[in-house]
Amino acid sequence: MTTQALSQITPDALWIDVSSSFQSLEHPFLCCLAREHAVGHWSYSQTPDEPGSLEIAATMLHGYIKGLDRTIDLIGHGTGGLLALLYARRFPHRVRSLSLMSVGASPAVDWQAYYYAQLESLPCDRDRVLMQVAGTLFDAHTRTGAMQMARVLEQSLIRSLSPHSLLQRVWMKPEGVPVPLMVCGGCDDIVVDTELLRGWLPLLKEGDRIWQCPGGRHFFHADYPQTVADQVLSFWEAPEVTSAGLKYARKTASEPL
Repeated sequence: MTTQALSQITPDALWIDVSSSFQSLEHPFLCCLAREHAVGHWSYSQTPDEPGSLEIAATMLHGYIKGLDRTIDLIGHGTGGLLALLYARRFPHRVRSLSLMSVGASPAVDWQAYYYAQLESLPCDRDRVLMQVAGTLFDAHTRTGAMQMARVLEQSLIRSLSPHSLLQRVWMKPEGVPVPLMVCGGCDDIVVDTELLRGWLPLLKEGDRIWQCPGGRHFFHADYPQTVADQVLSFWEAPEVTSAGLKYARKTASEPL
């Protein structure tokens, strides 16, 4: 695990990254946020031989956050968002707000689950399936572009944290979170589609938000970085979030994970 700050001061917001393969895609969006907010970048990486464990990742994330002198705005995409969600449920007093990108009400659904389902159902080899999935997830206009993104996905399959594998897909039941919540998705995302996003509606509290990016696919924050950043920054400045920073003031005593 490595921790990297985009700001020289203690971060007010923390981007949760569990796939280093996507860092170049996420960078423009994080830079848009960092112009207005002190944003930190926390990343978790593992070797191909290590088992994927959300519990281990959550323990390491807690080790970082408990050392901060303030509550924090957590934000993450896909499985990074799932990890942020699990952490916010467990330690709400350390989290000022939670912003989820491409995380449905059944939060374990991610692009890897979609990929493995396609691999089982399509009469194609692995490389062809990766190409088709890349064309679905990204706005790749050329075959060369799709091939480049397929290689990115292949590296992510090897090194990123995910609860899924070819042998097993994990399902998690819909459940709310006690901190202020913003859920963002892409209107044209077929992995976390509108139905999965709407599954959050019965779980929302007053002040929580759901927003869909027009024209956005699964990685909509990479295609529309400023548009998405504006929505997130607006949420962070909302009265419900600023007051939550006081309500969930960090406890001085340490809590075991």
